[in-house]
Amino acid sequence: MKLPTSTEWVLHCAASLAQLQPGDTASAAQLAAYYDLPAPYLAKQLQALTRAGILAATTGPRGGFRLARAAKEVTLLQIVEAVDGTVAPYECREIRQQGRGALTAAECRETCPLARTMAEAHAAWRASLAAVSLGDIVAELPSGAPARTRRILMG
Repeated sequence: MKLPTSTEWVLHCAASLAQLQPGDTASAAQLAAYYDLPAPYLAKQLQALTRAGILAATTGPRGGFRLARAAKEVTLLQIVEAVDGTVAPYECREIRQQGRGALTAAECRETCPLARTMAEAHAAWRASLAAVSLGDIVAELPSGAPARTRRILMG
């Protein structure tokens, strides 16, 4: 499975927002500059996180984005699904029943083993991402990283 580059962007931006002090915000422009990303496109991705209830957005001179809830309550799966959707990456089209090598309908009563295996892999991937929160990610950062992130973004 290959995710869009923007998925990496929003994961890093959400992790950066998780490092801010409560009440602090960072604008899309600040986050874009922090990672050298295109601000207009990043802003669209951050809006998707806002619509999903992961981020809260404020307007005004001190406006920007912040986490809508505690970092330990936001999973990586929630972030990925907010920007990439929930559709499984593999869709079985039952080609085993087509062409010269077609199996009969009677031979295909059980779920295709390839479709089953791909669904199991997708479920495991989702479970793995659901088990990791932004709080877990921040806890693994080098000890000086959160202060550095705050200094640069809040600068």
